[in-house]
Amino acid sequence: MSVSEMFAALQGALGQDQDIREEIRKVVQALEQTAREILTLLQGVHQGPGFQHIPKKCQKAREHFGTVRTQMESLKTKFPADQYYRFHEHWRFVLQRLVFLASFVVYLESETLVTREAVAEILGIEADRERGFHLDIEDYLSGVLTLASELARLAVNSVTAGDYSRPLRISTFINELDSGFRLLNLKNDSLRKRYDGLKYDVKKIEEVVYDLSIRGLNKEATAGGGGEK
Repeated sequence: MSVSEMFAALQGALGQDQDIREEIRKVVQALEQTAREILTLLQGVHQGPGFQHIPKKCQKAREHFGTVRTQMESLKTKFPADQYYRFHEHWRFVLQRLVFLASFVVYLESETLVTREAVAEILGIEADRERGFHLDIEDYLSGVLTLASELARLAVNSVTAGDYSRPLRISTFINELDSGFRLLNLKNDSLRKRYDGLKYDVKKIEEVVYDLSIRGLNKEATAGGGGEK
């Protein structure tokens, strides 16, 4: 084979690779749009009246995740099944965002931490890498850390809305989450850096709880039976 023939073959391979990446990019753009719609919907819980409509907002978000599952099915067909990590960078960010949104919905519904398996089911993908397109552990953890930041914000806005019991429950949840992360030996630099930010979320929530304590509102919250979820 001549040099020109060799490079012609290489160009053909590069062209195929570029075509795959372009197809992936189109689906990822659609996923990003759906994620923005879900986020916009859930942001309403931070406003005063939004606390009264949490179940309805969660139900609507669940409906949007139906679209996510359809888009994920499309994404799975755009690249060879054995080359997940070769193209992983293209959908990593939006997948982490979707993990956060799914975990936020589950928290608002039950005030519990969603499992990786449950998130994978919500998104219509696998939990185990051996079964194909899956939810990487680090993507799951990154999404959960974003949830912590969102709950820190929710704790502040709960007080503004007159819900004094919610920050206490959020504080308990975040402290348990922090304890869980302390059990991990994180070596991924990006994930480690994001975990380092968790301490600021913990501190922010502790300040809210302390302020409630100083004002005597924590006793009012406890006497109220835990408040509305």
